[in-house]
This record gives sequence, structure tokens and C-alpha cells, in this order.
Amino acid sequence: MSTNQLPTAIQQLVEATHADPFAVLGPHRDGEELCVRAILPQAETVSIAEAQQEMTRLHGTDVFEWRGAVTSLPERYRLIWRDQDHREHIAHDPYCFPPQLPDFDMHLFGEGRHWHAHRLLGAHVHETQGIAGVLFAVWAPNAARVSVVGDFNQWDGRCHPMRLHGNGVWELFIPDLAPGQLYKFELRSREGAILLKSDPYGRHFEVRPSTASIIEPPSHYRWRDEEWRSARAAHDWLHSPMAIYEVHPGSWQRGPEGEMLNYRDLGERLVAYVKELGFTHIELMPITEHPFDLSWGYQTTGYYAPTSRFGTPDDFRWLVDHCHINGIGVILDWVPAHFPKDAHGLGRFDGTALFEHADPRLGEHLDWETLIFNFGRNEVKNFLISSALFWLEEYHIDGLRVDAVASMLYLDYSRTDWLPNQYGGRENLEAIAFLRELNEIVHDQVPGALVMAEESTSWPQVTRPTYLGGLGFDLKWNMGWMNDTLEYFKEDPIHRQYHQDALTFSMLYAFTENFLLPFSHDEVTHGKRSLLYRMPGDEWQRFANLRLLYTYMYTHPGKKLLFMGSEFGQGEEWNSQRVLDWYVLEYPLHQGIQQLVRSLNQLYQAETPLYELDFNWEGFEWIDCHDAQNSVLIYQRKGQPSDAATDDLVPSHLVIALNFTPVPRHDYRVGVPAAGAYREVFNSDDTAFGGSGVRNGPEPLQTEPVDWMNRPNSLVLTLPPLGGIVLKQDPGAEPGEAQAAPAPLPSASGAD
Repeated sequence: MSTNQLPTAIQQLVEATHADPFAVLGPHRDGEELCVRAILPQAETVSIAEAQQEMTRLHGTDVFEWRGAVTSLPERYRLIWRDQDHREHIAHDPYCFPPQLPDFDMHLFGEGRHWHAHRLLGAHVHETQGIAGVLFAVWAPNAARVSVVGDFNQWDGRCHPMRLHGNGVWELFIPDLAPGQLYKFELRSREGAILLKSDPYGRHFEVRPSTASIIEPPSHYRWRDEEWRSARAAHDWLHSPMAIYEVHPGSWQRGPEGEMLNYRDLGERLVAYVKELGFTHIELMPITEHPFDLSWGYQTTGYYAPTSRFGTPDDFRWLVDHCHINGIGVILDWVPAHFPKDAHGLGRFDGTALFEHADPRLGEHLDWETLIFNFGRNEVKNFLISSALFWLEEYHIDGLRVDAVASMLYLDYSRTDWLPNQYGGRENLEAIAFLRELNEIVHDQVPGALVMAEESTSWPQVTRPTYLGGLGFDLKWNMGWMNDTLEYFKEDPIHRQYHQDALTFSMLYAFTENFLLPFSHDEVTHGKRSLLYRMPGDEWQRFANLRLLYTYMYTHPGKKLLFMGSEFGQGEEWNSQRVLDWYVLEYPLHQGIQQLVRSLNQLYQAETPLYELDFNWEGFEWIDCHDAQNSVLIYQRKGQPSDAATDDLVPSHLVIALNFTPVPRHDYRVGVPAAGAYREVFNSDDTAFGGSGVRNGPEPLQTEPVDWMNRPNSLVLTLPPLGGIVLKQDPGAEPGEAQAAPAPLPSASGAD
């Protein structure tokens, strides 16, 4: 019998075009007989173990058939086959098992309400009726046929075609399959194209440039962070300090041969370093799997997998756990705005625009050459929300920084050819609804987890609750403050008197959102230069300006973020292909910047006025913002009164004075909130930081009853050149008491 004379169903199996393999393969009753079929392209002979009879090969095919009495086989039987190398194999027949996916889960997924879709889709070690194996499931509603391919079947799409459910999910339970093996999904489009795709829900991938998914076994990692997580759920982060150290794991440090550090090695070094410097959190640039190093992780293909560049999923669990038991929170940079066009990824996944919009005016970012998620599609929302919860729950991540939110909110973002929404506006209504739903679900499911928006426009109520019409984020990156501040600091000090409004403008909107002040990786790359070399002047002035910049940031309302290398005055612009310039810590001025950052973190966490009312206008007050001629700013930060029952108690406060010129200001009178003694608790011009040592003291300063700056009491100060000072009322201070100099700070151990 020639191939074209075979029954149609058998011929479709041979050609790998059959859409319902369970209708042909496996056991089927034929009158009084039981007919069993199997397709094994690599087999020379096949038999059924329980029947102890060899199956017959259908002429000219790799389809084998056996017929016998209906009662002669158990429901779950095994096939024995000998391959072309004469090796024998035995395994249960995948096609004698019923569907394994629960109907209720499938219903929730179709409605877009399965918040843990990663437990349904992907590859999962699974057991049914005492038989262990791996259950595969993938959403591909427009595919004509989908197969699981991998090492275990020589990547042959004919071997393991999958079963299609009504909601577009394909599934197959492959018994006797062990974790650790490589796999992909082979899809046949309606037009006949063959597509080889990585698992969208894959939890482990090969090291790039290879792209296969890896069957990941259930983790047996023993977490040690129960105390941390319990405390986090009740933590009042709004009124607590938050100083974030942003890290690119591939270029922070490397091994002695230039190799990438394993997550565990990275965790040991990083935790010791950030604890010494006093940061409260680390933020990891995207460690979700990505094919291209130079994308820094922002072109994600594995939304459920920590990249294999740095180790295994359990290695990453250890890093997070190690951070937590050392009191360090972990924030993950997460990218739901767009995804790359790589052939193995999400783009045109089943031959159609599935995860993205078909119309490029909605579905493509021209600037980034990436695709945009279709946020109005239930299954796509499930995919992203499930990913967010996956990292927060499975890996104990403390917060997500959502990248490129502005590009999600506006249909005309960075494009001239765009489609308006149903009301004719530029707002992306589906993305807005998705972001609100994301934040509601995260806050409901993971108490204490934070969600932060990198949102660069004036979109209102980004950090206000959804029930008030907001987007529901916890924090928003204050990009306006960052841009204005850096624009001001690049000016030569002689010209700064004409630009003072660049600094004072931020206070007009500082309390409209819960802001985080970021000096991130974006500010030290793409030709912008390092923060140190964005400062004007000679070497001394550049370092003094940088110290003043950080003093301004730490005393301004808002949580803090600093990118790696900036804490010691990295000279070269950041390059993700090589490690930071740790060698500069051999030089005193760089050591001084590092000492300054440590002292600022200590001051920030010790003094409640610097964080307690970060998001409330009651926590800040200008003392004088009008001395543009001298480029001086004076303000106070205020905390809650220490005794709320005392009506006339003055709230705790700090006085901050900043001099943005290299000219020392002697006998500079400053109005203060209350009479008494004040101590200089911080001075960015301290010699320990590489400064010139222009200080006030060491004795406490006594106020005078001289009305100044609309206050009945004032102090006469010396403002250091390009320096900032912080004064604290100290009624118990005795003359002669001096501030202790900062202890020496070593460079990061193991830096190469």
C-alpha cells in the first residue's frame, strides 16, 4: 500500500498534520476488538508489554498497530520499542491517558481570571494514577497542530502531537519523562508553516545563544526568610526609609577569568557590600531570560525564568533568601510593555498575532523594534499577571519595578502613525485597565509587596488607589526631578543663579504622587557620561558637586535609588560588557564619595524627618528659596511630634543648607524653626569625604533672637563651597562635643 492509499487520518499522522491525534493514536474499540496505534519514527520494532505481542507496522509508515480482545489490556499499558541503534526503551503510551487539565482552571484562563496560570500552562512534573511524567500545556488557538519536541524524541514533531481543548490550549501528558531535559513546542500554522517555539511559561532555559526550555523539577529549596516575609506584610513602608542600590548582575563584578558570577557568589558579595554601605534594598535590572546581552534584560523572552547566565532557579532563590536574612529587600525590574521579535519567542506564536496586536500601529514599538502586548486579550493579561505573582510568590521578591509605563499608557507614544481609542483619545484604555488590575491583584495576593512605575509623563494619580481613579502603583520614579536636577548641576556655578527654579520647581508637585528619586542606569549610558563627569569644573569641583548632588537627593522628599558605580564616583560611562572601575577606589577622592554615600544612608535611616513624611507636605518647608544670587537653598525636613498628646510640641526637624557655588559663605544667617542649640550632623565638605573641611563647630551652635527669614530665631553659619550641611536641634548638647568622623570603608571584596 502506497502512502497516498493510506486512510486519511493515518496519512495526516505520517505528515504531522493531524489536529486530533487522540482520535487515532492510543486505544480504540473497533467492534469486539481493541485497536491500539502508536507512532514512533525512530523505532524498528514495537510491542505492548502487557500483551506480550509485537505491533504491526503499517506499510510505508512509522505507525504501529495492534489488535486484540478488549479485555486483554489494562487502561494504562506500556510500549516497548527497539530503536535503530538496537537500544530498547519502555514507557507508558501518552495516548492512553485522558485530559489532565481541570475544566475549572481552563474556564478561568479563558475568562482572564486565572491569576496563577503558570500552574496550568508550561511543563510540570505530574503524576496520575501512580504514573509519573511531565504534563505540557501551551496556548496556541490558531495552530493547526502542536507537538512537544525535545531530546527525548530527537526533536521530531511527529512523535508527540498534543490534544486541543476548546479554549485554544493544547496539552499532552508524557509519562515516564524525567526533569532536566530540553524541549520546545513545534507548531504548524494554518498556512502550513512550521514554527519552533520556546515555552512562554518555561521556568528554565539553556544558556544563550541556545534557546530551548528545560523541564524544571519542583523546587525543594528550604527558605530561611520566614521572619522577613512576616515582617514585610505588616511593614509601614510609606513612613520608612528606602535606599535602593540598582544592579546589573553581569557587570557589577565578575570572576578572575572574566566569567559571570553565579547567583550565589553574586549574592554573597553584593549583600556584604550593600549592608556596609547602608542600602535597604537592591534592585536587579531584568534577570528574566533574554537572548541578547546588550538588551540588559529589557527584551525578555522568558517571563517565568531567571536567566541561566548566572545559574539555576534554586541559585537565584538562594540569592533572594540571603538578601532577606541579612535585612535587604529585593526588587525586580519587570518588563510587561513589550517583547522582542526573536523567532523562538512570543511573536506570531501560532502563526498569528497572538500575544501582540496584528496592526503594527498598535502592536509594534518602532524605536525599540519590539512588539507590544495586546492588553485587551484575556489570556495575555493572564500571562502577565501570573508572571508578576510568580516572581513575588515563588521567588519571594519584595517588589516589581514596571518598566516603560508611559509607553503603555499612550497610543501615540513615540509614533506619528497611531490609532485612537474608541473615544478618539490617545489613552490606551486596555493597558490602563490592565495596570489597575495588576496592582489590585498583587496587593491582594501578596501583602507588603510593592509595585513601582517608571512613568515619565504627567499622567495623574499613578500612585493613587484604583478606587479613587488612580493606577494603583505604590511608587513612581520622579523623572522630572531627576532631569531638572541634572540639568541644573551641569551648569557652571557662575550661571546657576539664573536656573534656581530648576531645583525649586519640584516642590510644586512633590506630594502629588509617592515619588522615588532615581539616578538610574539610564543616566550613565548612551553618551550621557557618568554622574561624576556630568559635573562641571576641575577635578575638585566635580567631586564636590557630586557630593552636593547626593546630599540634595538624600534630604529631598522621596525614596532613593542609586545605580551601581555611582556610589564611588565611577569615571567611565557604564558599559554592560565590562565590570565597574573598582580600581578607582585606590584614590582618596573616590573613597570619599563612597564614604559620603555610606554616611548619607546612615543619616537618612537615623533621622526620622528625612523619611517619615516623605509623601506629605507637612514633612517639608522652605526656609529660604530666594537667594538665587548666591545659589543657596535652605529648607527643613519635619517628622511627626515625638509626643502626639502634647498639642504645642514642635515636630522633630532638620535644617538643610546647600551652597551650589565654590565660594564659601561666611556669616550666613539662617532662620530656624525653634530656639536652642543646633549641631551640624552632616557636612558634605568633610575631609573624610574628600572635602576641604569647612565646617561649623565642633561646638554646638546657639540660636540668636534675631528675626530672619520670617522666623524669630536664627543661626549664623558658614556654608562650605559646593557643599551641603544638615543641622539638628540638640538641646542637651554640651560645648566641645564634636561629630565622630566616619570610619574607613573598604572597597568591595572580590572586585576584579
